[in-house]
Amino acid sequence: MATAIQIKKGYVDYVLTHNEQPKSVYSFVKKLKISEADFYAFYASFESIEKNIWFELTVETIDEIQKQELWLQYSAREKMLSFFYSYVELLKNHRSFVIYSLKKHGKRLATPEVLAGAKPIFEKFAEEIINEGLETGELADRKFFAKRYKDALWVQYAFILNFWMDDDSDGFEKTDEAIERGIQVTFDLFQRSPIDNLFEYGKFLTQHGKLKEKMGF
Repeated sequence: MATAIQIKKGYVDYVLTHNEQPKSVYSFVKKLKISEADFYAFYASFESIEKNIWFELTVETIDEIQKQELWLQYSAREKMLSFFYSYVELLKNHRSFVIYSLKKHGKRLATPEVLAGAKPIFEKFAEEIINEGLETGELADRKFFAKRYKDALWVQYAFILNFWMDDDSDGFEKTDEAIERGIQVTFDLFQRSPIDNLFEYGKFLTQHGKLKEKMGF
């Protein structure tokens, strides 16, 4: 009986050789010399193979960085930087597939279907980091907006992927710079700022407005 790995490798080899999916599951399994039942025991479709690959790449990155000796000492910002640097490093080993998988969807605002499995894993990871940052005070706990922080990080995820796909610099050094700048700016927005202090002051004056009357103002 075929294994999931055998099917996955056979699929990746096919799409990178032909720059398109096999015409049918029947023709694909015939080439692999396995049965359709073998294929469907692991995957519902060709799309599910790609979703699974993206899911595994994301999970592998998270597992690896959380094993780092200094992981628990990292700030929320440093943890997210570590994820993206490690993720891009892992994707280098699969660059041809990444470009094939994403470019067939075009550059649309909507999340490509192949990332449907990776997105919830990334968002769960991002949410854990954000909650840690909120608890330590590293990040500002803004009403309503704090719940959207993970969405901003998913936007960074999509931006970095697209940037890396088009990056032709030596060693993809421009992508490293894009990660650094993007995450720094994003986390700067997550942190407290003079605007937050101004809002807090305005809230204080509103809640204690009667003080003005007592003091004769």
